[in-house]
Order: sequence, then C-alpha cells, then structure tokens
Amino acid sequence: MGASLSNLTEGANGAAMGPGLGDIPESCVACVFTYLTPPEICNLARLNTAFRGAASSDSVWEKKLPPNYQDLLDLLPPERYQNLSKKDIFALLSRPIPLTMAIRFNVVAYLQQIWWFEVDGVVKFPFPADIYTLSFRLHLGRFAKRLGRRVCSFEHTHGWGIKPVRFELSTSNGQQASSESCLDEAEQEANGNHKRGLWLEYKVGEFVVTDSEPFTEVQFSMKQIDCTHSKGGLCVDSVFIIPSDLKQRKRREVLK
Repeated sequence: MGASLSNLTEGANGAAMGPGLGDIPESCVACVFTYLTPPEICNLARLNTAFRGAASSDSVWEKKLPPNYQDLLDLLPPERYQNLSKKDIFALLSRPIPLTMAIRFNVVAYLQQIWWFEVDGVVKFPFPADIYTLSFRLHLGRFAKRLGRRVCSFEHTHGWGIKPVRFELSTSNGQQASSESCLDEAEQEANGNHKRGLWLEYKVGEFVVTDSEPFTEVQFSMKQIDCTHSKGGLCVDSVFIIPSDLKQRKRREVLK
C-alpha cells in the first residue's frame, strides 16, 4: 500500500507530478485518521512527515480512548501516566494492567477449614455502557511449586460436594442475579475428579449498564453457611467483571 501511495507523488522517472499526499495539511490528515482504526493509523504514519505528525496528534487518539479513560488512569500510580501524550496513554491502557475489572487479592487466599463460609465485596466504577458478567475464580486444593513443577495437595479439601455454594450479585439500580454450584464432585469418577487442581470460573450472573449511569455499584458474594458440616482446601483468587461478549469479540478480531 505504501508503495502504491508513494507513486502518486512521483512520475515514471521519479520526477514530481505536482501536488501529492505530502502536500495534504496535517490537520486534514488528522481529521481522516479519526475514522480509522489504531493499526491503520500506525501503518499510514510511515508514508510521510505530515501523516506521521497527524498520527501522533492528541485530537486523533483522544477519540480512540474510552469515555472513562481518566478513571482507568486513576487506578494506576500517577508517575505511570503523567506527561504522556494521548497516543502513549492509549498504548498504556492497551496493555494488561491490574484491573480487567478484576478484584484480585495480592496473595491468593487459602481456606484450610471452616464451618461458616462467606466472601463478599463491593465495587463502584464508571463502567461503559454494556452487558457485564461477574464470576469468581476458585481452585480446589493447595498448589505450590516444587523443583520447578506445579504440585497440588488435597489434604484439606473436603465438604464442597455436599451442599452447593450460592453466588449472588446486586447493583445500585436494583438488578440482581444468583447461581448455585457444588465446587467438588460428591463421588470420584472413574477417570478422575474434574474440579480439583484447576482454576475454574464460576459465573454469578449478568448486569446491564446504560449511558445514563455515571457510576454503578456492584455488590457480590459467595456463601456456604450450612454448619452441619465443615469444608476446606479452597483457594479464592479473584472476582472478574468483563463484557459478556468479550470472548466473541476477540474471536471476531482474530478471524479478520
């Protein structure tokens, strides 16, 4: 594409043919760039100086940032984004950061034994308008690394196949969702237990955010409060809140 566009500015013998792409004002190029995708902008930036300058314009990249990008930056140390251009801010937020709408412990919480089990939390955030799924990430068994290999102990794992755990969520605008799931298998199958030794995500439910809601508060919990039996051997890693069709979006991007 670059070679084809370059030919527009040169004759057959390299002689100038009059006005070409290099003569387009940078402000006009920047206006066109606002309708293109970030990869397209970066590719066109290699054509000439005007295109390269337009590709670094704050007015271009501010339109590519999400409406709540400042709230996302507030979750990072100020020194990571201060004095950055809008293009650099876009690049920063395009990298994985400790957010992903995920509430994650600094250290994975391990439950050895308990009778009354309850985990709850709340997050208040200016989510962009979308449909979101909330899920817990859990692991049966205590894992560790030994001689460079991942090993898992089920010494304390018990009680999760007797009664289901109840997951719940509610939002500040009255939405509610719940689900139940047994975290362990009551009987060992011939080909092994498919729930032990793996990080599994347990979906709680979905909630909808509209443009009219500047902030949405989400409360979430998981409970197993039947005190007729003890339970233990569970790792609690995080709570994820992601757009419900995120996997489909990524799949479509890969197929393009």
